[in-house]
Amino acid sequence: MNYWLLKTEPGDYGYDDLEADGKVPWDGVRNNQALIFLRQMAEEDAAFIYHSGKQKSIVGTATIESGPYPDPGGQDDKLVVVDITAKKRLPRPVTLAEIKADSALAEFLLVRNSRLSVMPVTAAWWKKLCKMGGL
Repeated sequence: MNYWLLKTEPGDYGYDDLEADGKVPWDGVRNNQALIFLRQMAEEDAAFIYHSGKQKSIVGTATIESGPYPDPGGQDDKLVVVDITAKKRLPRPVTLAEIKADSALAEFLLVRNSRLSVMPVTAAWWKKLCKMGGL
């Protein structure tokens, strides 16, 4: 199993929406590096959902429900999506400031390239971030 972080603007589509909608395609990814990561996802991988904008925090977890497939709404052949479902809301959001303050997370792409919308999370970071969030 691999671990990921997916960023979203909560005003556009937040964790509440994901919980309400059930299984949804994770679309809208246009950045080449983020698309490379999206193409590496597999069914049953796990992901953090990160609210960007003013919140800047990890708010919940999700399960990847499908491997990547062509974006059904896209007109560009290079765009792909994966299906995801909400799994568990973190009892306490983990803020970007907390993540940046932890030296064990210094190499995490969220710290080094916070604009990237899809990124891998190591198993050790996953465990640490879950603990920080109260799971």
